[in-house]
Amino acid sequence: MKEELGGRRADEEEEERTHGPTEKERGEEDGQRQVKLRSGGEKDEEEIQMMVTFRDKTGNEAMDGRALISASSSTFSSFSFLSSSVCRGSGEEDEVRISLVTVEDESCPSEPFGSTNIEPANQVSPTEDEGGKEEERGATVEGVKGEEDEQLQMKRKLDHGPDGRPFPSGKKHCKGNGYLSPSSLAQATPTTFGDLRLANGHSAQRRRVTSGPPPSGLQDWLLTFQAWSGPERLLALDELIDRCQTSQVKHMMQVIEPQFQRDFISLLPKELALYVLTFLAPRDLLRAAQTCRYWRILAEDNLLWREKCREEGVSECLPYRSRECVRPGAAISPWKSAYIRQHRIETNWRKGDEREPMVLKGHDDHVITCLQFSGDLIVSGSDDNTLKVWSAITGKCLRTLTGHTGGVWCSQMTVATVISGSTDRTLRVWDAESGDCVHTLYGHTSTVRCMHLHGNRVVSGSRDTTLRVWDVLTGRCEHVLTGHVAAVRCVQYDGRRVVSGGYDYMVKVWDPETEVCLHTLQGHTNRVYSLQFDGVFVVSGSLDTSIRVWDAETGGCIQTLTGHQSLTSGMELRDNILVSGNADSTVRVWDIRTGQCLHTLQGPNKHQSAVTCLQFCRGLVLSSSDDGTVKLWDLRTGAWLRDVVALQSRGSGGVVWRIRASDTRLVCAAGSRNGTEETKLLVLDFDLDGRKQETDTK
Repeated sequence: MKEELGGRRADEEEEERTHGPTEKERGEEDGQRQVKLRSGGEKDEEEIQMMVTFRDKTGNEAMDGRALISASSSTFSSFSFLSSSVCRGSGEEDEVRISLVTVEDESCPSEPFGSTNIEPANQVSPTEDEGGKEEERGATVEGVKGEEDEQLQMKRKLDHGPDGRPFPSGKKHCKGNGYLSPSSLAQATPTTFGDLRLANGHSAQRRRVTSGPPPSGLQDWLLTFQAWSGPERLLALDELIDRCQTSQVKHMMQVIEPQFQRDFISLLPKELALYVLTFLAPRDLLRAAQTCRYWRILAEDNLLWREKCREEGVSECLPYRSRECVRPGAAISPWKSAYIRQHRIETNWRKGDEREPMVLKGHDDHVITCLQFSGDLIVSGSDDNTLKVWSAITGKCLRTLTGHTGGVWCSQMTVATVISGSTDRTLRVWDAESGDCVHTLYGHTSTVRCMHLHGNRVVSGSRDTTLRVWDVLTGRCEHVLTGHVAAVRCVQYDGRRVVSGGYDYMVKVWDPETEVCLHTLQGHTNRVYSLQFDGVFVVSGSLDTSIRVWDAETGGCIQTLTGHQSLTSGMELRDNILVSGNADSTVRVWDIRTGQCLHTLQGPNKHQSAVTCLQFCRGLVLSSSDDGTVKLWDLRTGAWLRDVVALQSRGSGGVVWRIRASDTRLVCAAGSRNGTEETKLLVLDFDLDGRKQETDTK
């Protein structure tokens, strides 16, 4: 048999030298990718798949006879199974059909090109007559001779287009060995772009231009093009593109590009796909979830959203779902729900909505002097000698706490325990849920002007110049701190140290256990009205217009912050960022470590009167004023965002006295000094949608 194959090959080479390739042979080359050998014995490596069909002399397939072999052209030397395993025992008249498929760029062959975008492979097809089959078999065997020194290799290449970019696809790679039978591959492999479009499920009529009848000679031109070899076609296309107008090139791109797009996310293993998605911003993840069903499954991954929540500072996985699933039975990631809820709350804070604030009317026309809220309870104290407990959900006054014989000037609250200080020189401990007065704390000899609660201890400061440390559970006075020579106006307590500021221009640091004054911080030239203490730094605000930063351990003054023009009435400290409100109608943001003023919150939308109170949370600054407004500012940029509250009587006597804010609520105490605005509380809830869904779930 070898002699016969060798003889036919020699006859074929002689025929080519004499007459050259025929027209039919050139046409067959168009559909084939040939194995080329470099001079000097070095071969170009291509990936080759051999599909071998064994037929007996009756034409039936033997041994269910197909095998798929991947190797490089440089490794084909000899196939011993052709001469030994296969030919032996099958008889001389048994038919051996060999098809070579060269695959430079391979994808999952289980799906047609266009879904998985398999690079069209060129297949050497057997001729119809037996002599043609013998010639093809001889050419195949002869072309791979002389390569016995290399081993059979298998390598898989990624799909890439002409520009080196990967082709996206809408489906995942096959699992398992990744191969189907050669017959399925041959049937699924398109040979022209038109076949590719049909394999992708597109109509062949899609791109027909309706500008008129086709030009004369079009069919002849197409037949000529089809007769050319591959390189000749490429050259012709290059010349054609150079002669096209921009609109015509754009038309070609619109036709071609969609056929070579691949969904690379769906092609990756789930772990890698999720890793890629971690680089997307949450907003982009939400958009990606709308791409297709598989992307939605990935974008709902709970661990992925937990990481996004961590990046955004969301620390709790909320127990309720933010919205109903579009598809019944499809679960929404709890962490995704938590993120969406926080995003909605943030948007409500920054942009607001059309909902009117809930109005809680009480205390008649008296001034609300202090305000606290915890959970769904709000507690307001007034100079009418009472405190009122309100429901933040319904807006109803649940109970009125009576017992003080003088105006209430300060209060603190933890869970349902309320402590109040009054001009009647006492402190009272209340149970906000029952309305009972648990303890009455006697000891001060003048108005209790300030207090600070930490754990089960509260420290009170009085106009009698002393501070007292009380046990809230027992109602017992544990320590008395003396040293100020004027009224104590403000106090801070972190459980270890007490810091106080007074009308004697002094700031003092105390050890409450020993009742010793550790440091007297001197530097202010007027009354000290406000304090902040984080355990390391003490920050004091004074009527002398300055703010001073002190080291709590050494007592040294680290920074003097200047810029305000009047009394600093309130401050908030987080890490090294300080926000201060002043009677000069401005709010300033400082870096206490450098002493730099980062922002002055003013401009066209600034307050028109003294700042009465401020808070900052969620990267936002809230400030209230005698001008009857509550303004919202961006802490990072210092930009005014909006007026959260604007009283009808603003500018003509309306005042917002106090504000308290949590992540989801804002409570404002408002009224007037001339009767133009009735005393009331305004409650704004920025998580109403979430609470409604939580209630519906229950």
